[in-house]
Parts: sequence; C-alpha cells; structure tokens
Amino acid sequence: MSAIDYSEKIPNNVDLGEDRTLKRALEQWQPHYLDWWNDMGPDGSHNLDVYLRTAVSVDPAGWAQFGHVKMPDYRWGIFLNPAEKDRKIHFGEHKGADVWQDVPGEYRANLRRIIVTQGDTEPASVEQQRHLGRTAPSLYDLRNLFQVNVEEGRHLWAMVYLLHKYFGRDGREEGEALLERRSGQQDNPRILQAFNEETPDWLSFFMFTYFTDRDGKFQLCALAESSFDPLARTTRFMLTEEAHHMFVGESGVSRVIQRTCQVMRELKTDDPAQLRAAGVIDLPTIQRYLNFHFSVTIDLFGADESSNAATFYSTGLKGRFEESKRDDDHVLKGAGYKVLQLRDGRLVEAEVPMLNALNEVLRDDYIKDSIAGIERWNKVIEKAGIAFRLRAPHKAFHRSIGTLAGAKLSPDGRVVSEAEWAAKVDQWLPSASDRAFVASLMGRVAEPGKFANWIAPPAMGINRQPVDFEYVRFN
Repeated sequence: MSAIDYSEKIPNNVDLGEDRTLKRALEQWQPHYLDWWNDMGPDGSHNLDVYLRTAVSVDPAGWAQFGHVKMPDYRWGIFLNPAEKDRKIHFGEHKGADVWQDVPGEYRANLRRIIVTQGDTEPASVEQQRHLGRTAPSLYDLRNLFQVNVEEGRHLWAMVYLLHKYFGRDGREEGEALLERRSGQQDNPRILQAFNEETPDWLSFFMFTYFTDRDGKFQLCALAESSFDPLARTTRFMLTEEAHHMFVGESGVSRVIQRTCQVMRELKTDDPAQLRAAGVIDLPTIQRYLNFHFSVTIDLFGADESSNAATFYSTGLKGRFEESKRDDDHVLKGAGYKVLQLRDGRLVEAEVPMLNALNEVLRDDYIKDSIAGIERWNKVIEKAGIAFRLRAPHKAFHRSIGTLAGAKLSPDGRVVSEAEWAAKVDQWLPSASDRAFVASLMGRVAEPGKFANWIAPPAMGINRQPVDFEYVRFN
C-alpha cells in the first residue's frame, strides 16, 4: 500500500498514482521536504490555523480554494497547464518542429541546470523570510506571508517533479540537494546571491516580493516559452500564483507610503527625524531600500553578455519575455542589441550580438515593468499633495554581475570616485542606522483588524473577506 494518498495529500494532474517510479522517488523525497519545512519554514507557525489558498486543479474553480489549514498539513500539489494541441517550437534553431515531451539527450545537462537554478530560488526565499512571522504588522499581512511561503514550497515541488520524472538518478540527487543548501550559509549557500541576502524586516519583505518575485515572473515567462513542453506547462501554472506574490509587495510598499504621507500631512513636516519619532518610515529611507532591492534583483538576470544565454535560446530551452509577440525572425542571428560598458571612466553603449545579450533584453523588459509599479507608488504620494518622487536607480548602480560589477555610480548614473562613493553611500543605500530604525518598528500585531502604526490597512481583504477577518488563528 502506498505511503502517500496521491489524490488527497498531493493534488495533481500528472497521474502521480499511476507512475510507479515517480511514486517511489516522491515517497522518499516528501519526508525530507517536511523535515526541511519544519526546520526552515516559517518560525513558530506549525500550530497556527491559517486562511490559505490551495490549488487542487488548474481550472478556475480548483486552483484557488480557500480555508483555514495548519501549515504542515498544507497540500502541496503538482500541476501543469493543459497541453496545447500540436504546439510547435517557435524560436531558435528548431523553430517549426514539434515541442519535446522528453528531454533531448544533447540538452539534458543545460535543461537540468535551468530547472535546478529555478528550483533553488523557491526554498531559498522561504528560508530568507522564516522569522518575519514573529513581527507581522497585522493578521492580514501574516496570512499573506504564509501564503507566499507555501506557494514557494509548491513551486519547489513543481521543479522537483520535473527532476524526478525526466532526469532519473541525477534528478533525484538534485532534488535532495535542493533541500540541503541553505540561504546565507557559508559552506552550502543558495545558488544565486540575491537569495543569500537577509530579509530582516517587513519593508525588506515587501521590496523583495515586489522586485525579486517580479524577477521570478520574467524568468518563468521565459521558461514558459521552452521547447521542453513539460517545463513550459509547469511554469505557466506557476505564474498564476506568482501574481499574488507581486501584489503582496506592491500593495505592501504602497500601504507603507500611504501611512507615511498621512503622518507627514498631520505633522506638516518632511523631516525624517520627526517622522521617525512619530513611528513611520520616511520617504528617503524607502527610496534607499528601493535602490538596494532593485539593484540586487537586476543582477539576477546574469551577465549582460552571455554565451549561455545564447545557447539556451538557440537550442530552444529558454525564450524571451512574450516571445510570440515579438516582431522578428525568432532566430536572431545577425541581430544586435546595445549594452552598457564602462570605458575610461565613462558609461558607453556598445552594440553586441543580440543572442549574447538576451540576459540584458530580459533585464530591460523587467526594468520597464518595475518602473510602472514605482509610478503607481508615486501616485499615492501625489494624491497626498507631497512633492517627492520615488525613482528606480540607474541600471548600472550597485551592480555585482557582468561588465558593470563593482563600478561606482550614483543612482542617477553618474560615475563617481571611490571617495565620493564612500562619502555618499549611506544616502543611496540603507545604512546600518536605517536598518536598525526599521527593525525597531517591527513587532507582531495579532488582533483582527488592527495594524502596526507604520503601515496603513489594505483597501479590502482576501477572497472577499473583511479586513478584520481572523486570517490566522492562534491555538
């Protein structure tokens, strides 16, 4: 008799119960996953009843079922979007051929690498956020944190399914390794540096879910174009959940701004010291947090010139954002793209082959999308009648990847000396005192309908529930 009830414990549309090899692999992996969740999942959450959304199918009635559930009992499912009949490869050297239902041997290593890198980000963000529940500004926000966490866990399941199903012993070993690495650990860190940064407070969490989960959206959109059809279908379904994570970030920052603007109007001041004394986060500090999270996140797209990116595209493994909407030949040989380089102390544009610049293409698409949300935050400030604008820093600011790594530039893109950088870095990035102040505001508010002083309530609750609904029940 199977140790796992596949229809109940692991909702799925991939016939788990019928695949004996996959059953055995997941039966061995699931207990290790639960051990990881108990060790590294949200701190102190195991006995709470949380109003969570659970996907039990991909249709509209099934992908978002709400109810109170204990976190370790959450049903992490495995879902692929329905197959598209007669789907063809629509970019790269194999354009026009049938998509692949199995992994082509010559692309096995690269596909595994792509899936492992994506999969590694999912548990990493849970680890980064594991202590935040202790300082949630409301039950509404605590519930949103936990929703993000369980869905990152489900996205890990989605990647592990692909590894177990299509990569044999190598895939099983990679699945185990995803549970062994730890965010920020010196000896066995997560693969991408942004997922080794701390997320110590809720302003960082909101910035992370706005900026870094938006990177997730663009990476998943690029993978949703893949010629390997199971990967494309898996990531398309993941995108339905990623939207909520970005909503948590955008609305969270917006509510912080709204509360700050309210106090600025009440006190008739924009003096950061007075606003901090009143227990809200001043707008220049919010700008510095924005600068940090934006710059760390755009590094996630990789080097501006990359032979790997060219290979992934040409071989059909990973497309561009909204590949099918682009008006070109979808092969790109002979096409060019401009990238930034630092020459003789000046930023210059250089034309390079587009195939080698596809990381930069995706980064530029991401930047446009991010700026649109920043402008929505500015509308909150404008509505309050305050003359301040948040801005995305220049894309060469505070970079650690590619030809711009280590370059010293101001947020407006001016090349500066080491001395000027040292003198002004605390005006541009969060200082130790900024982080200490924000940390001093953090403290759990656990009464339904009550919110910490530094953040405004949301306009509406989750799933048509009232704002003062008991989103989390403490037992």
